[in-house]
Amino acid sequence: MKHLKHYLLAVVAAVLFSACGTTRTVPLTGRKQNLMISDQEVLSLSATEYSKYMASAKKSTNATNTAMVQRVGQKLANAVQTYLTNNGYANELSNYAWEFNLVQDNSVNAFCMPGGKIVVYEGLLPITQNEASLAVVLGHEIAHAVANHSAEQMSKQIKQQYGLQIGSAVAGALGMGQNTQSIAQVVAQYGLQFRNLKYSRDHETEADRMGLIFAAMAGYDPNVAVAFWQRMAASSGGGTAEFLSDHPSDETRINNIQSKFLPEALRYYNGGTTTNNSAAKASSTKTIKISSKK
Repeated sequence: MKHLKHYLLAVVAAVLFSACGTTRTVPLTGRKQNLMISDQEVLSLSATEYSKYMASAKKSTNATNTAMVQRVGQKLANAVQTYLTNNGYANELSNYAWEFNLVQDNSVNAFCMPGGKIVVYEGLLPITQNEASLAVVLGHEIAHAVANHSAEQMSKQIKQQYGLQIGSAVAGALGMGQNTQSIAQVVAQYGLQFRNLKYSRDHETEADRMGLIFAAMAGYDPNVAVAFWQRMAASSGGGTAEFLSDHPSDETRINNIQSKFLPEALRYYNGGTTTNNSAAKASSTKTIKISSKK
């Protein structure tokens, strides 16, 4: 009977565990995600870190480049907001307060915090070379925010903590107090880490796809993405093997963009539409010949 009791508790815990959180559909891709942390909690952490970062960062003194970043960023934000409004996500618009900054840093990098706070490093611009390529980068970063990848990563950590709690004390893991404690622990862990948050390869691939479509929606030619990522690959000097990295390999990323994402993005670019077309089949387009990274 004792073993049966533990078994039944484990079953109940598993059922309640799977029911925890909220289910959300990612825009464009239609992927279902289970989130264990609220938008308010994520946005509060993000706002705190962003304020601290900008207080210590040095904004670029190049007025032309600063204006370019803000112009491209705002065009993307407008396109994203139009898409969300037209496709059943209007209630999420309040989560975004878009802001675009160019900072003095020679690193080849950019990031977007939850809530739409985007920072571009000056070191990225020699690689982007043009506004369309910059739109590909900003589209990718904005996609992380729109897809709630930060909340999803934090939710994954919360679920792992639940698993440990269920294994050690099933009954205790079912209480609301324990749920709150788990979330608090993960929130504390991720506090002030959004700029360095490592997304999974699946998240990076999803952001590549969504970001390319966002750029196309904003009126930028998505065809530039292949050449841009080739320049990024060349600047990295080889990088890390894919199985050791949270990011796809350069070769995998470029092949995905060329064979999978470009045909879909071109539908939005050529048609100039922001209507729901996530389930549309990719149209046939001219293939861009690329050389694999050695």
